[in-house]
Amino acid sequence: MSNVLLAVAALLVVISAIQPLARRLMVSDAVLLALVGTLIGGGATFLLQTNLTTTFDEIAALFVHFPVNSQVFLYVFLPVLVFHGSLSIDVRRLARDTAPVLVLAVLAVVATTAAVGFALQPIAGQPLAVCLLLGAIVATTDPSAVISIFRDIGADGRLTRLVEGESLLNDAAAIALFTILLGAVTRQQEPDIATAAMLLATSFAGGAVIGHILARVMLTMMPLLGGNRAAEFTLTLALPYLSYIVCDEFLGFSGVVSAACAGLTVSAIGPSVLRPRSWSFLVDVWGQLSFLATSLVFVLASMLVPRLMLGLRLWDLLLIVVVVAAALVARAAVLFGVLPLLRYSRLAQRVPFRLKLPMLWGGLRGAITLAMALAVTENWRVPVGVKEFVAILATGFVLFTLLVNGTTLRFLVRWLRLDQLPAIDQALRHQVLAIGLAEVRDRLHRTVTEFGFVPQAAQQVVTQYERRVATETEANSFDAALTDRDRVRLGLLTFASQEKAILLEIFRERGVSRTIMEQLLRTADNLIDATRAEGRLGYLRAASRRLRPSPRLRLAQVLHRRLRIDGPLTRVMTERFEMLLIMHMVFLAQLQFLRERMEPVLGARVAEVVTDIAQRRRTLLEDAMAALHLQYPGYAEALQTRLARQIGLRFEADAYTALHREALLSDELFGELLRDIEARRDTLLQPMTFDLQAGLTGRLHGIPLFSTLSEPVLHDIAMRLTMRFAVPGERILKRRRGTSMVYLISSGEVEIDHAGRQTRLGAGGLFGGDGMLGEAETQGTVTAMRFCHLLELRTGFFRHLLDDLPELRDRLAGPAEPLRLPAPETAAEA
Repeated sequence: MSNVLLAVAALLVVISAIQPLARRLMVSDAVLLALVGTLIGGGATFLLQTNLTTTFDEIAALFVHFPVNSQVFLYVFLPVLVFHGSLSIDVRRLARDTAPVLVLAVLAVVATTAAVGFALQPIAGQPLAVCLLLGAIVATTDPSAVISIFRDIGADGRLTRLVEGESLLNDAAAIALFTILLGAVTRQQEPDIATAAMLLATSFAGGAVIGHILARVMLTMMPLLGGNRAAEFTLTLALPYLSYIVCDEFLGFSGVVSAACAGLTVSAIGPSVLRPRSWSFLVDVWGQLSFLATSLVFVLASMLVPRLMLGLRLWDLLLIVVVVAAALVARAAVLFGVLPLLRYSRLAQRVPFRLKLPMLWGGLRGAITLAMALAVTENWRVPVGVKEFVAILATGFVLFTLLVNGTTLRFLVRWLRLDQLPAIDQALRHQVLAIGLAEVRDRLHRTVTEFGFVPQAAQQVVTQYERRVATETEANSFDAALTDRDRVRLGLLTFASQEKAILLEIFRERGVSRTIMEQLLRTADNLIDATRAEGRLGYLRAASRRLRPSPRLRLAQVLHRRLRIDGPLTRVMTERFEMLLIMHMVFLAQLQFLRERMEPVLGARVAEVVTDIAQRRRTLLEDAMAALHLQYPGYAEALQTRLARQIGLRFEADAYTALHREALLSDELFGELLRDIEARRDTLLQPMTFDLQAGLTGRLHGIPLFSTLSEPVLHDIAMRLTMRFAVPGERILKRRRGTSMVYLISSGEVEIDHAGRQTRLGAGGLFGGDGMLGEAETQGTVTAMRFCHLLELRTGFFRHLLDDLPELRDRLAGPAEPLRLPAPETAAEA
């Protein structure tokens, strides 16, 4: 055991030196790791077999017969690598390329398996099932080498996402096909294509569902850990193994897909569940763990190469060339033949030709291919000739892709100029640098003057900055390079992205609950995506959608109106109230950012247009807030008080941190002050009490129709009221459809369309009532023109009320027209 640990420690020392050496040699880390592993395995084999010396036989035997098998690769390393790969992906951006990713991950694997199998079968002297088995083994791509190259040279972001997305699922497709074909080989049967297709689809769907469910359960458990970062990471470490093994061993689904979907779920939802510092810690630790796992996988798998290549013949080299050619042709057919069909059918965005070339050449194979080949050699039911055939050809193919494709991919990407910034970033670069360098120049000049630097030395450095400012200003082509539409889209994207940044800062300071922050961040991401896809129209549509009542609110309203179950509506109303208040506060901060930071960079014209668009959103937001604030002013005041206290605590923490940094506070006193702030923050996070019936009696008393009624009667009416919220454009009543409700407009405005005649009612107005308020309310169409807070009374109760209170009937008597009542003073002010 001690020898094994010593060998692992030696490998870690080697791995630590690989990354800086790879950067100096301008090759991929994975390629260099594979070369080193092959050299270690080959050197150990040579030392063990040579008669020149026996001194190193014990060490050589340890590396030649290292205690690692295919199960270690597939059950120890693979879940970690797949989970981290999905954790580091921007899920929302990847979602726009779902169709091409699925085609590359599934169809490309199937096509490669078939192409290699049918190309080899006539010349290899092996059954078709064996040739297809080899095709499945070499069909999976390994992204680590490719991604490291892309990131080192700053390749196109979409190219990186496509390769990452493909790698998440093609392992699952290849392993599923491998399992089916290996069973056919061991039973000496021809594979059943229909059964294989059904098993593949079931495996994918089941794995995806299980992975998502387990990730959601884990995220639900996260708040119970009290913010302990080590515990949070440990829980996420268990997740990929749990999802992988449960699916693979017990349910018969794809463990790889399950681990990948678990990681995608955590990637999408985790930032709104974990505090930003905890999320950063989690991502950093997972990055280090993935680096170690990837490095060990490549070294350990490459050490097996000499063993797997035993018995290599000249004829095998020709077969390897056939495998390489067949795999390239199959991948090219999918990239250049199938992906354009997705574009023509409008299932996916266009993938440019210059992105397809590096995707074709970057189909490197690695540890998973070697692990599956090793699994074949370890299976006692596989004939010896088949073992040698699979091991030699699979290993040779891996070596070819790493040594040829892997070493030339970097030059291909640069030749295609995929390492250059997009046009919009290139146009913005000079403008940003000119402004930034000018600020640095002025600040540097003030600083060196304050510190009494020698004028000559100071002026020399300041002059250098002045030259750079002049150069960037002269090269600035921002206004000419971009159209007005592009500049406005860029401005809106910046504006929307700033909202997410402010929300994360509030979340970091524990200024809002996890549940509300999850909804706010999700809708903020939707706002960014809509802006990126449709520009200003998409921004306004998404801003309007996020103010509409959620499905939870609508369901809670149904329970409240029909069953008088108020608990769900109370909780949802509490969340909506706080969300609107946070959104309004963040929006005001965005406007300040627009004036101070965006306008100097993007120009006054773009800032003016973005401000105009933002003001339209502000109108919607303030209208939605007014509909609630008018009914519940006390709760609104309490919310604002709590937010003010949270902001005060943040300022207090900043002040103490500055004093501690300047050595004016000892470590002990600083820690005590921070603990006191955290205790007060915990107090502020306690849920606030929200009363649906609050203020209803007073609200009724302010309406002229009910102003003369006694307090007991008003209280009785208030207890019978239910509530409904309507958004602009929502149909409250449809033409020629009766209603069993009388609606009182607490806040907002509706329009009644009866026989082509429109009438508007504001706060204090009544409509509905099955004809008792006039025919128009029953047979006309009633549409909300603004955000409305409506109070509802059953028609039967209202009739009894009119029978018991003749003065109400007298006030309603008159022509059959919609009743127009003056709004209460508070409503008018709102």
